[in-house]
Amino acid sequence: MRSGRLAALAGAAFVATSCGAPAGVAGVSTLPPTPPPGGITAAMDDSQPGHIVPPPGDEPVRVPPPKMSPYTYAFPIKGCKVSYSRKLLVLPKTIIWAAKGCAFVSPVDGVVQEVNLKNLWTPSTDRGADREGRYVTVKGEDGVLYLGGHLDSVEQDVTPGAKVKAGQLLGRVGNTGNARDTASNLYFAMSWPVDPQYWWVRRGVVPPWPYLDAWDDGNRTVSPRKAMLTLRKQMGATPPCTQLCTSKQVTPVPDETKPPTRQKKKKNGGGGDDDDVVVIPL
Repeated sequence: MRSGRLAALAGAAFVATSCGAPAGVAGVSTLPPTPPPGGITAAMDDSQPGHIVPPPGDEPVRVPPPKMSPYTYAFPIKGCKVSYSRKLLVLPKTIIWAAKGCAFVSPVDGVVQEVNLKNLWTPSTDRGADREGRYVTVKGEDGVLYLGGHLDSVEQDVTPGAKVKAGQLLGRVGNTGNARDTASNLYFAMSWPVDPQYWWVRRGVVPPWPYLDAWDDGNRTVSPRKAMLTLRKQMGATPPCTQLCTSKQVTPVPDETKPPTRQKKKKNGGGGDDDDVVVIPL
């Protein structure tokens, strides 16, 4: 009897001990984890229960864009806020709107091809060869011809045959030529070198806005050379004039008269024209 009473007491003590201990799996601790040495690395935001505030760190590093060609380019207007349309404006070129006097710079290393210091355009004749007013063309080392027109002035040392570097000042933005009744702007076009009598070629063959977008976004090696060579092969080195070729037009045909503005998106889920305009801050 005495041994049976002792066994009963031992069993009761075991049950009491089991009920008082934390529940869990054998060999696994149910106690809260011990903080690591040095403290917790992420603080709690008391204003948002359960939200973890990441620890402070360095700013992300922007990875340089891939090199797309052996040539290095510069956006053709420097130091000014600009805007331009990403669409066909009569010819494959663009109008870059900028304040009068802003710097027009060479888009790439090259050689000055043509320089026109006289504003010969008049509405009575509207000669196609005169529409750009004062202008400079540069034959880039990539083989592409670049035209900057409607200039207010041309730098004194910018003469035919002069070597220039990407980003070098060539002239100042204005509104000469058939832009005399518009806001100041740069007529910017890409083509290939031709003799001056084929003036309609230098007025624009290669759509420039994809390259303007890339150069401004930081990828300064995106090149129009391949597109230029493809179009020259398709059209021939001296294609006939097809746009704005005649003189003595009754009403000159302006491409735009004022800088483009961003249009609000249409209601009822309709799309807008926001992607047609690029505005680049200073």
